[in-house]
Amino acid sequence: MKNEPMSQKKQKVFVLDTSVLLHDHQSINSFTTANVAIPITVLEELDKFKLGNDTKNFSAREVIRFIDKLSGTSGLQNWISLGAGLGDFKIIMQTKPDGIDAENIYAKGKNDHKIINSALVLQETEPQFDVVLITKDINLRIKAKALGLRAEDYETGKVNSADTEPASVTTIENIDAEVIRSIFTKGKIDEDGILGEQKAPNSYYILKNGKTSSLAVYNPVTFQIERIEKEFVYGIKPKNAEQAFALNALMNDNIKLVALQGVAGTGKTLLALASALEQHKNYSQIILARPIVPLSNKEIGFLPGDANEKISPYMEPLWDNLKFIKSQFGENEKKHKAIQELEDSGKFVITPLAFIRGRSLSNIMFIIDEAQNLTPHEVKTIITRAGENTKIVFTGDVNQIDTPYLDENSNGLAYLVDKLKGQPLFSYVKLERGERSELANLANDLL
Repeated sequence: MKNEPMSQKKQKVFVLDTSVLLHDHQSINSFTTANVAIPITVLEELDKFKLGNDTKNFSAREVIRFIDKLSGTSGLQNWISLGAGLGDFKIIMQTKPDGIDAENIYAKGKNDHKIINSALVLQETEPQFDVVLITKDINLRIKAKALGLRAEDYETGKVNSADTEPASVTTIENIDAEVIRSIFTKGKIDEDGILGEQKAPNSYYILKNGKTSSLAVYNPVTFQIERIEKEFVYGIKPKNAEQAFALNALMNDNIKLVALQGVAGTGKTLLALASALEQHKNYSQIILARPIVPLSNKEIGFLPGDANEKISPYMEPLWDNLKFIKSQFGENEKKHKAIQELEDSGKFVITPLAFIRGRSLSNIMFIIDEAQNLTPHEVKTIITRAGENTKIVFTGDVNQIDTPYLDENSNGLAYLVDKLKGQPLFSYVKLERGERSELANLANDLL
C-alpha cells in the first residue's frame, strides 16, 4: 500500500496573528476540528489595543474576555478544548526557535518576527501538527513563507470573487412592445413572467424592444414592474440610468437597506445625501458618517488641534457634497433655509463613524460613506443596531480600499452585497459612469 504524504495525515494548527483577532473577534471559533494557537506576543499587542472606542478596541476587549473565560482555573500553556465540534487552544509562550530565527534574519525586537518565531517553535516542538500562520498582513505572510512556514489569509467573511458580484442592472432585449407601452402609460404592470429567471426583489432593468426602452424596477411587495423616471430630488437630477435607479432605491420606503457602489465621481454620496434631505420630515435625524482611516499609519491623536480640528480633514468631502446641494438654491429659498435649520437644530449631522458607536439607530436616515473600509463585522454591527423607521445606506468603491488588512473580496461592502442580494428589504446599485467631469472620467479610465 502506497504511503500518503505526511502532511495529509497531520491535524492542522492555525496560529493567529493580531490582525486576524482585531478583524474578527470570533475568529478563534471559526476553525472547525482544527486546533488554534496564539503567540504570547499577540496577547501583548491586544493589551495595547484594549483601550478606546474604535472597532479594533472592541475586538481586543472581546478576545481578551473570551480567552479569560476559556482558561477557567487552568493555565493556557497546554492544549484545552474550545468546545464540541471545535479543536483545542493554547498560548505559545516561546519566541526563540532552535532552528531558523526570524529575528536573526529580518530584525530583532519587531513583534511580527516574534510571531513568526512562535509558529516556528510550535512547528519544531510539536511535529505531529501541520502548522499554518493565519494573518491579514500580506507582508507578514510573505516573510513567513520565505522561511518555509505555511502562511494564509483569514478567509472567513470573504466573498468568493469580485467576478461573482451580482449585476445591479439587467438589460432584457426583445420585450413585447405592448409591455413597454403599458409601462409608459400606466406606470406599472403585473410581472406575469415578463422578467423570467431575471426576476429578483428590488432589481433594476432596462427593458428594450428595438430602439424603444424603459427603465423599470421589480417591486416584491406588489409583484409588479414599475416605471422609473429621472426626477429631481432636492435639486439633484439623475444624469444616467444607474443614478435614476439609485434614487429609486433611496426614496423607496419599503427598502430599508441600500448599497451604492461606484468609482469616484459617480455621485454615490451626493445622491444619498439629496434623498435624505428630501425625506428629512420622515426621520428625526439624518446622520452622514464615514470611517476615519489615518494617513501614514498615524492615529488622529498625532494631529494638531482639538477633536474637531483633528477630524475636519476627513469629513471635508462630505461637507463638499452638502455645499453643492446648497448651491442649487438661493440663500432665501425655502430648501436652502431648510438645510441650515437642520444643521442648526442637530437634526442633520456629519460625523466620524467612531463617534456614533453604541447608539441605537431609531427613526434615523443613516448614510455610511467609504464603506469599503469597514470589515464585515463592522457592517453587521451597524445594521443590527437599526430600530424602527430607520434606513441605512452604505456607499463606497471596493477598488479604493485604504486599510491594509482588507481587499476587494474581504471588505464589508462586498460582503454586504454578497450576503443580502435578493432580500426584499435590500437594494444594490452599481454606478458605472462618472459624472464629475470629463477630466475625472479620463483619470478613472486611463490612470
